[in-house]
Amino acid sequence: MSIQESIRQTVTENQVVLFMKGTPTFPQCGFSSAAVSILKNLGADFVAVNVLADADVRQGIKEYSNWPTIPQLYIKGEFVGGSDIMRELFSSGELQQMLQQG
Repeated sequence: MSIQESIRQTVTENQVVLFMKGTPTFPQCGFSSAAVSILKNLGADFVAVNVLADADVRQGIKEYSNWPTIPQLYIKGEFVGGSDIMRELFSSGELQQMLQQG
């Protein structure tokens, strides 16, 4: 299975996926930490993928989404954005709605 197929499978088989630097309990950058905080604040059940554990995933997710930065949030297989977009959506209440539309 190619890295793109593996990423696609992870994104489509899980409701909420956060590709991040580090883990939810030990984020390795401020943006990933902010993303985890937002999801935890909303009580979201999510799968976290540590891109620092695999260079292929780290590069592959940027190509998959055509988005240059990490973290990246996916809800129901759709790319939502990084921590800045998550913060904006959280502030407006849109992120809560996206997570609830299960």
